[in-house]
Amino acid sequence: MGTSASATSQAAPFAPTHQADHQGNVMAEHRRSLQSVNIRNSKAKSIITNKVAPVVITNNCREEFQIHDKIQSANYSMGRISDLLPEHYLVLVSGNVDQLWKFLFFMVQDVYNRADVLNTTKIHGAPNFRKVKGNYPLFGMGQPSLNGFKQVLQRLQIDGCEEVIFICVREEPVVFFRSDGDFIPYTPRGRENLQENLHDLDRELSPEKIELSIRKELCDFAKLSENMFYVYNDIEHFKDEPQQVQILSEEDIHVTEEVYKRPLFSQPLHRYYRLPLPMEGAPLEETFDAFVNILRVTPNLSLMRDSSRPLPALLFSCQVGVGRTHLGLILGAIVFHHLQGASESPRQEIQKSEHKLDFQVIKLLISRLPKGHQVLDEVDDAIAMCSEMHSIKDAVYENKLKIEGIGEDDQIQGNSTKGYFLQSLERYVYLLVFNAYLHDQYPQAFPQSFSQWLCMNAWIYRLLASMDSSELSAPASLITDGIRVLVSSQFLATDLLSTAKEMKVANFRRVSKMALYGMAQPNSEALAVVMSYLTDQRRGHSTILWLNLQEELVLEANGQMFTPREPGCLEQLIPVCVQHPQKLQEMELALKQDILRCEKWLEVITEQDKQMRMFKSCHTIEELFVHRKSVHPVLSYQRIPLSDCCAPKEEVFDQLLEAMKSSLAEDTNCALIFNCHDGKDRTTAAMVIATLTLWHINVGHIQLHEKSTVKKVVNRTIKMAKSEADAQGLRLRSLQYLERYIYLILFNCYLHLEKKDSWRRSFSQWMYQVAARAGVYTILNHLGFSEFENSDDSPMARFRFRWLPHSVQFIPMRGQLI
Repeated sequence: MGTSASATSQAAPFAPTHQADHQGNVMAEHRRSLQSVNIRNSKAKSIITNKVAPVVITNNCREEFQIHDKIQSANYSMGRISDLLPEHYLVLVSGNVDQLWKFLFFMVQDVYNRADVLNTTKIHGAPNFRKVKGNYPLFGMGQPSLNGFKQVLQRLQIDGCEEVIFICVREEPVVFFRSDGDFIPYTPRGRENLQENLHDLDRELSPEKIELSIRKELCDFAKLSENMFYVYNDIEHFKDEPQQVQILSEEDIHVTEEVYKRPLFSQPLHRYYRLPLPMEGAPLEETFDAFVNILRVTPNLSLMRDSSRPLPALLFSCQVGVGRTHLGLILGAIVFHHLQGASESPRQEIQKSEHKLDFQVIKLLISRLPKGHQVLDEVDDAIAMCSEMHSIKDAVYENKLKIEGIGEDDQIQGNSTKGYFLQSLERYVYLLVFNAYLHDQYPQAFPQSFSQWLCMNAWIYRLLASMDSSELSAPASLITDGIRVLVSSQFLATDLLSTAKEMKVANFRRVSKMALYGMAQPNSEALAVVMSYLTDQRRGHSTILWLNLQEELVLEANGQMFTPREPGCLEQLIPVCVQHPQKLQEMELALKQDILRCEKWLEVITEQDKQMRMFKSCHTIEELFVHRKSVHPVLSYQRIPLSDCCAPKEEVFDQLLEAMKSSLAEDTNCALIFNCHDGKDRTTAAMVIATLTLWHINVGHIQLHEKSTVKKVVNRTIKMAKSEADAQGLRLRSLQYLERYIYLILFNCYLHLEKKDSWRRSFSQWMYQVAARAGVYTILNHLGFSEFENSDDSPMARFRFRWLPHSVQFIPMRGQLI
């Protein structure tokens, strides 16, 4: 069914039905408002109106009061589900007035009958109420009514639970309407999907604040509609819909906190907390911090607890008691394991998921975490204990199967499913990380929050950013099958320095007074020219170290350099996240063999246009340099993949420094050559790193330009954005460049401080052992330009979002998830 709505502030982009103009005739508005106001004992003798508010004088003339009714000045909107249903006021949760229609909602009964799969509402008071497997006092359920919640607490009391900690994990607002001696939960739903809860709301507005705002609106609506308001109970068939509920005062509407805190008066050992968890993906670090705070303030959840006392019961609840409740139960099970150990829940009683999540990111994480395998086993046990209705591991596996079953012609669905898979995998990985945090911090009574601890172990963020490793298994036949196309270096590399004519390669340059060069990717002809130039009588370099910075596949075919790209985004490189650069050589070799084997015309993108080419010769980059070394033995070649447009990883600094140190130790006059696909971004970054290193080896130090220059560029660039999406992209790019600049400063600091020991400690070690303790990662995890925006308001200020491979988000997944 379609829906319609209207707003006084702006015409909605769909058919308007009515406008509530509260700024019309003031006298008429006052009279209408008073009709719905319950004046004390209905003994009003006279009503005097003025521009401020009505003045009411009672019959006995002993009482005079003024009703400050601001309803008439509000901008409220009306709408209807369909033309066959009545129009009524719509709830405005939050949002930009210019896009008001996006934030107008209907109030829908929260839980539908079929959601109670376990059929526990009548027996226990809440849908899908259950206790986890094993002996832990750990319970989950869906959303109960007020009376239903009382029934749940009675059940827990019968089970001997003296202390109950109830945690509501819903992020969406919920209000309860009075109905037949009970209070029934309702939630605001959007017209586009009446069955979907609100999510990703403004972080500055807590669910509690939103609920109070909704209650205020509902009371206002009732005053404007003879104390009635329309709600929806049946959004599938709309039989007898909408329903009217009577609202005489705020007492007829409860917010969540009022429902769940009532038992505190009669049962002082009960506690209530709201811990909003996301529908998909892992919770934010701040959410884990809030959960840890619950552990901190609960003596009976401390490792120093009185072991003679029973554990407190943990009760988690979301809408239907499945996804988010399952996540909360797992967190509770992990905590109970740390408190009492696995003996309380014998493993033989718990059937684990048969699906082993053998992904590369998990293997790498476990290999680096202290007690990694124990951490993994404990999380898997917790998931198995709580898997009566849902399993995170099964969700990861099922999403993986869905991706593998999607055909080439449905990449839109493929990208969507890829997103669900990565979110489910992220949720599982964060549980492993949180358990590792508990192992480290629980015995110490949490001197560090989860956010602080994770920031000190920023390598985990690096690992999380590489979860999508599907390119490692992308078929070599993508080019010959016509799925991807080869794009020439002439198309990609603009020759800003006009060096292609003389040196046969774009953007060839040298750092003044240093044997330090940079350029785009040369073909075999250009490589010969450059090597002859470097070894001629004038320059005469006897040792040359060539460092290739490309993390994408590159081939020379018929004497021209090409790289695979997606037809829909030719400008976007396709990075391959490898643990060792030799993997890139192997993939390039497989691509070369497939191209030569196919013996057919292939579509390529050149500087001019699309062309069809049949390739008779094809070489990998390494093959080009192996051949050139046979002609110029002074040449040494290495590949150190570097990500485009962002700060190099700590390990990349290590690799670059070690390569330069080794070559310079053999020959202090060794020439250093860097190249990427166009000789610009990555090449420049590596050349700066090399310049700093050479200055410290040969001279002493170097000063970098001031940050103010970066600020000016950022301010000018963002103002040039043509759309909000462009502006967000430019903000991200600006932050990435700022972060790169800061990393260069840190690397220079490292060169200064560690020079006395000849840099035996690597930059990675120094960052985690020295800089991290000084708060460097904390600063980088709140990165921004305070002159332009508050860094706390932007997800891009955080590692978790800024370090993601944004460049590949819209590239179709071509390989398998490994």
